[in-house]
Amino acid sequence: MKPSWSIRLVRAMFFALSVFVGIAVALGMEEPAWVGALFGLAYMGLLLGLDVVFARFTLRDFSHATVGLAIGLFCAWLVTRIGIFQLAYFQSQPNADMMRTIIELCIHGSLAFLGISFALRSDRDHFAFLIPFVRFRLEGSEGEPVVLDQSVASDSRVLRLLATGFLSGTVVVPRFVLDELQRLADSDDLIHSQKGKRGLELIEKLRGLPDARVSVHENAGGAELPIDVRLVSLAREVNARLLTNDEALAKVARLRGITVLSFPELIAALSVELGLGDELTLALTKSGKEKHQAVGYLENGTMIVVNQAAALLGQTVDVVVCGAYTTSAGRLIFAELKPKS
Repeated sequence: MKPSWSIRLVRAMFFALSVFVGIAVALGMEEPAWVGALFGLAYMGLLLGLDVVFARFTLRDFSHATVGLAIGLFCAWLVTRIGIFQLAYFQSQPNADMMRTIIELCIHGSLAFLGISFALRSDRDHFAFLIPFVRFRLEGSEGEPVVLDQSVASDSRVLRLLATGFLSGTVVVPRFVLDELQRLADSDDLIHSQKGKRGLELIEKLRGLPDARVSVHENAGGAELPIDVRLVSLAREVNARLLTNDEALAKVARLRGITVLSFPELIAALSVELGLGDELTLALTKSGKEKHQAVGYLENGTMIVVNQAAALLGQTVDVVVCGAYTTSAGRLIFAELKPKS
């Protein structure tokens, strides 16, 4: 991944500082200036090497590692304070002080390593015991953030969903999703172009919703990776839920321990399950297979066949469900006209 201009600026500043400090130290030790400049360059080269090695190491990982290091060192301090070195065995050794120093270094190093390792393998829930009140307050008032994938970002239903207030938390739009929508909008293919423009317009409308908090995540990490992989990694990194239309992406995200909000599953959960005796109001839009039948459709596309309603074609009537059958084309429901009271 190509570094941003801000990172390049910081590197240039520290590069100049390292060379300057190296020259100053060399002159203070009455050594040639070029020796100090060389050591400054070597030092900065070491820092750049570490920067490359830790390119995928985020601030969240650093904070986890710091907490793990602190816990490991504290446990090591407790172990070395229980008086084990006061035993006669250690006191009788000729090099007791050196042995004690070596053992203490080993204990501190081992527990520090284990603390960092355990912390990096943990998520936010594992740290809840440290600050449970803060965690409860944040989750109760704001909710976990929601990451939009490229399929949802161009789906107008997300705008209506957020406008209802059922979905809480900050909506996170990754920068690479915006870049993909921009690429589609600039495409010569008319369908792709309209999809990209619709997605960009929808995100702009999201930012205008009074109760919606929309944030653009700038960290594009792993530009060479597929967008789906980057979405899953980002959701895991910011501990967010993933809102998607892609069933394959939803399965992969769940395997990674990410909470997935799937539009197809939401639609299926909200679909009307009609049973015998249920009443509904239906617009009759076309004739049925039999001469006496008329057909209407629910909002989710379910077909309702109404008996003895051919004469009412084009009207909106009250009907009562009298039967339901499952066919290869879907669920077929039969109804009768509701008797007038």
